[in-house]
Amino acid sequence: MGGACSRKRDQQANDANINRGVSGRYTKSGSSKWLGGSFSRASMDSSQGKQRCPTLMDLCIYKIREDINKYGTFSMLPRDITQQIFDDLVCSQCLTDTLLEAFRDCALQDLNLGEYPGVDDSWLDVVSSQGSSLLSLDLSGSDVTDSGITYLKDCKSLQALNLNYCDQISDKGLEQVYGLSNLTTLSFKRNSSITAKGISSLSGLIKMVKLDMERCPRIHGGLAHLKGLEKLEMLNVNCCNCITDADMKAISGLTRLKSLQIASSKVTDNGVVFLRDLKNLSLLNMEACPVTAACLESLSVLGALQYLNISRCDLKDNGCENFSKMQSLKVLNLGFNDISGAILVHLKGLINLESLNLDSCRIKDEGILYLAGLTRLKFLELSDTEVGSSALRHLSGLVNLENLNLSFTVVTDGGLRKLSGLSSLKSLNLDARQITDAGIAALTSLTGLMHLDLFGARITDSGTNYLRAFKKLRSLEICGGGLTDAGVKNIKDLTSLTLLNLSQNSLLTDKSLESISGLTQLVSLNMSNSRVTSAGLRHLKSLKHLKSLTLESCKVTANDIKLLQSTDLPQLVNFRPE
Repeated sequence: MGGACSRKRDQQANDANINRGVSGRYTKSGSSKWLGGSFSRASMDSSQGKQRCPTLMDLCIYKIREDINKYGTFSMLPRDITQQIFDDLVCSQCLTDTLLEAFRDCALQDLNLGEYPGVDDSWLDVVSSQGSSLLSLDLSGSDVTDSGITYLKDCKSLQALNLNYCDQISDKGLEQVYGLSNLTTLSFKRNSSITAKGISSLSGLIKMVKLDMERCPRIHGGLAHLKGLEKLEMLNVNCCNCITDADMKAISGLTRLKSLQIASSKVTDNGVVFLRDLKNLSLLNMEACPVTAACLESLSVLGALQYLNISRCDLKDNGCENFSKMQSLKVLNLGFNDISGAILVHLKGLINLESLNLDSCRIKDEGILYLAGLTRLKFLELSDTEVGSSALRHLSGLVNLENLNLSFTVVTDGGLRKLSGLSSLKSLNLDARQITDAGIAALTSLTGLMHLDLFGARITDSGTNYLRAFKKLRSLEICGGGLTDAGVKNIKDLTSLTLLNLSQNSLLTDKSLESISGLTQLVSLNMSNSRVTSAGLRHLKSLKHLKSLTLESCKVTANDIKLLQSTDLPQLVNFRPE
């Protein structure tokens, strides 16, 4: 469903087109929010908002960075200060293999070198010199090999080790991990060299709590070696197509498991039976597994289960009555299954439900009636269903709803009036061609909106007048082709915007860039397929936070943008000209 200008933005769990080093906590399509985790004990502050006044320590570290070549060693400084200097050099990407030598024998606790350029085996000598002080090490995306891992043998206190995307590490490298008996967290995502033999090296790591082996295609049979890891609480083998029912049998005794991710594996209903004894399991991700509604009988006995992703499976209506027994569920993803609105009657008693994804299911208006009593719902995904305007009256009482996706549905302008009382709504997706200016006019009471997607809606200059009601908007997409420069003038007062997508509006000119120049918080701007030219780029000089600029099919060259970047927008790292 959806119009010619619409686009479906959803990725399967096994989509290989992912960005290394980028942690997207949720997809824009509305999939269940499977929370990510950090391996670093002391993460950098990445919160947005007003910049705080630098402390005296900040200024001192900044001065040290300026004069970094003057220092041969920091080993005489207190550890916490040395740690801050190290973190600052990494964050600013000023750390080199030569400068690293100054941190030898500094007893650092956390070395976050994930995705840092140039990290290879030669860095591990200084890393290992931290000895028993080192507690957390992130080498993800590096060129470290099996030989480099041998340096870690003296880091006996190491608790967290991240080897994601280190494709030069094999079973031999995991053999070196065996001696790190204090490890509680280990991750080596996307590794095609590690096999069941390598997993056997982990059998003695009895303090292990979190183990991540996502996208390791050769580990079949390896889960049998985890039987002794009785403290294991989190296991991720997403996108390991080699994982079968036999592997589920192998982990059936890990009764402390709270989180199990087996998306895009070969686990069937028979394998799910082995999970019945995992009474502490609160999160289960089975997206794109060949399971049917028959597996729900086994899952219904898991009283602690709160997060269930069973999207892109083989569910039919028959057997879905077992959902009614899952009273603890908070997040349920049923997207892309061949189920109809008839199954929603089995969800009406799940009063703890906060997130429900029905993307691309055969849902019509009559089924939505059963959602009316789910007053704790905060997230509802109805994209690409047959839901229309009459169904929206059943949503009018969901006063806690924060995120609603109605893209590619048959909802019309008239139905949107029924949403006007949802004062908690922060994100609304109306990417559908039948939505027009009148629909936006019906929503002006939703002053708390922060994200509004009108990508394929037929919004004109007149409709942008109503956008002034949404002062808190951070992201806005209007790409239906109906805007001119006059309409963009109405957007210029939305000063909280960080993302603005006005692509496909072919009548926009450099005057629109002039109007946008006051949106100084913008981080991402897309004006593709417009009449914007290189001459208009001067209006963007005030957008000091801009990191992404897309101007495809415009009269702008890469050199023009590079000049803008070098002279005025140093933060700009992602740009696509004609």
